Amino acid sequence: MSNSRVTIRDVAAQAAVSVATVSKVLNDRHGVAASTVERVRAVIAELGYESSLVARSLRNHRTNVIGILVWDIEPFSAELLKGAARAIRGTGYELVVYSAGREGADQVGWERRYLSRLSGTLIDGAVMVTPTVLTPESSAPVVAVDPRVGGQGVPAVDSDNFHGAQLATEHLIGLGHRRIGFLGRPPRDLESARRREEGYRSALEAAGIDADPDLIGVAGYDEETTRDAARRLLLLPERPTAIFAANDLSAIAIMDVALTLGMRVPADLSIVGFDNVPESRMTQPALTTIDQPIQLMGQRAIEMLVEMLAGRELAEPHVRLPTRLLVRDSCAVPPARTDDVRPDERLETG
Repeated sequence: MSNSRVTIRDVAAQAAVSVATVSKVLNDRHGVAASTVERVRAVIAELGYESSLVARSLRNHRTNVIGILVWDIEPFSAELLKGAARAIRGTGYELVVYSAGREGADQVGWERRYLSRLSGTLIDGAVMVTPTVLTPESSAPVVAVDPRVGGQGVPAVDSDNFHGAQLATEHLIGLGHRRIGFLGRPPRDLESARRREEGYRSALEAAGIDADPDLIGVAGYDEETTRDAARRLLLLPERPTAIFAANDLSAIAIMDVALTLGMRVPADLSIVGFDNVPESRMTQPALTTIDQPIQLMGQRAIEMLVEMLAGRELAEPHVRLPTRLLVRDSCAVPPARTDDVRPDERLETG
């Protein structure tokens, strides 16, 4: 055969049967002898024939394909896809990933436009990761991961961002830090971004520490914007002795900026991240971070969507997974403090 796409007619010709017979075999219909079914399937495997998703959807009103819409393929979404791929096995569904590209991340509603384009003919339902908008009016079932504020009506999966941020900030307070910076994640209407800042503020308030507006910044989507935000914090006349970053990539950027400014981590600056992506274990020093079960988030989202596609009501439309603190090597007592601090017995060492 040539390198052109194999058609159903090619299969029929090589198997010496009609196109109608091949169609019956493809759709598991009765009326075809077992020996013929075996011969046709052998030819399909030999030629590598795949029926068109569009043709399949027009015929069966289903594609048996689930879409995952992400703004970019970066460490968080890559980990989430691992869990989704694990969950899809044995369900009878296939998985397709659509990325808008980093440039489209700030275009509100991008995933809604592509969901409209893909639904019905290419996918049966979708998982939307950190969507810019949520709408329950989609023609296809949708599950949101890390949703926006006010996304009622759409099933969702997230983690306990508030508690995780509390743990991160409490860890730094327990080491003796009082000037603790916070570098949030954009956009602030993300539920997770809001809850992480609230957890940071709550821990400061509980310790009797006023939140200093000068110590609170927002990282950007691109690395240079994040570095600029980190540089602003570290060049303050009275700079923070510690920074809690709302994601690991921002924490790693802060670490790099600190080193370029001649600061030692953790001797001069303590840093805590959030996510526990694989990169967090590879920094020097290894990054203390909040572990959220990203792969499990992807797995749960697929499981929920499969339930919805089967017509079953979800027992739990909003799944919130626990977070925990992983203590590594990027935190220490502040430079001016030399007395020993008893570690919090609730913490786990990663």
